[in-house]
Amino acid sequence: MKIQIINGPNLNLLGTREKNIYGDESFDNYFKNLKSKFDKLDLYYFQSNIEGEIIQKIQEVGFEFDGIIINAAAYTHTSVGIGDAIRSITCPCVEVHISNTYSREEFRHKSYLSPYVKGVVLGFGLKSYDLALQSFL
Repeated sequence: MKIQIINGPNLNLLGTREKNIYGDESFDNYFKNLKSKFDKLDLYYFQSNIEGEIIQKIQEVGFEFDGIIINAAAYTHTSVGIGDAIRSITCPCVEVHISNTYSREEFRHKSYLSPYVKGVVLGFGLKSYDLALQSFL
């Protein structure tokens, strides 16, 4: 089973930014552990701070992979284009957030992705990705 993880803007700074919200582990380190924990899955990882690159990756894998886990970060709350890309593909997607977006600023309560994904996991730190992967098994 091929699963693509897509992370959006500023998630390349995990481990160094706002540790009280996002923790102190880099995603690269976490991804290595995730791959060994879910060794029966073919896991791929892509991160970009650029909205168009995220849309391109969704379109690239969205008809061939078995699933996408997407943390569009701030684009979750602003990008109609990413939502449209998810709506346009055939593989299922799970939206993930490290923090509980509903316990944060009001603008983070709206997602342009949620209507088009099979589920949303939020608020469990990096373990949110583990839970999203479990949904594909």
